[in-house]
Amino acid sequence: MPTCQEQKLLIQGAVGQLEIMVNCPKDNPQPERYAIVCHPNPTHGGAMTNKVVYMIGSTFNAMGVGVVKFNFRGVGKSEGSFDNGDGERDDLRAVAKWVRDTYAPTELWLGGFSFGSFVSLRTHHDLDVSRLLLVAPPVQRFDFSVSDAHVSDVPTLVIQGGQDEVVDPEEVKKWIETQTPKPKLVWMEDSGHFFHAKLNDLREEILQHF
Repeated sequence: MPTCQEQKLLIQGAVGQLEIMVNCPKDNPQPERYAIVCHPNPTHGGAMTNKVVYMIGSTFNAMGVGVVKFNFRGVGKSEGSFDNGDGERDDLRAVAKWVRDTYAPTELWLGGFSFGSFVSLRTHHDLDVSRLLLVAPPVQRFDFSVSDAHVSDVPTLVIQGGQDEVVDPEEVKKWIETQTPKPKLVWMEDSGHFFHAKLNDLREEILQHF
């Protein structure tokens, strides 16, 4: 397998350059598995430097998995402008292609936080991923009724805070009940949307259930 290289670089996306960052597991310089992690809503300051995105990525690294984070169009050095979750799917596809072309992983995992989970859910059908992680999926803020916003037979884990002040936790439960097959739900009763003071708990839940 190619050696993982810690780096930040620009790759070509559908509407211009995309800014990406690669983080490598310390004890596994040639990981066979890679994970892409998608950040929250750019219109509310979401970027690949978000602390929840960082925690998801570092947890995957601790599992021996190479991690690629990136900025959606219009964020940081990524060109283009916000497209409400549609064009962002093309951004994710471009990143996935780069990961496969560069590292040829045996497995590709996909994770997203908030808006990033919406984009991940809609796009995972196209990417032949092996696992899917959705953290605080914004079921009321974006249109989860679109035809591609559904789970598949890919093992899927949803992590939801019971005190989420951005996403209605009960609506997330209702959405899960509409899915076939149903994803696994981890309910963190005392956590808000951004997992303040609960990031280590989030890490442990990912390690235990993913």
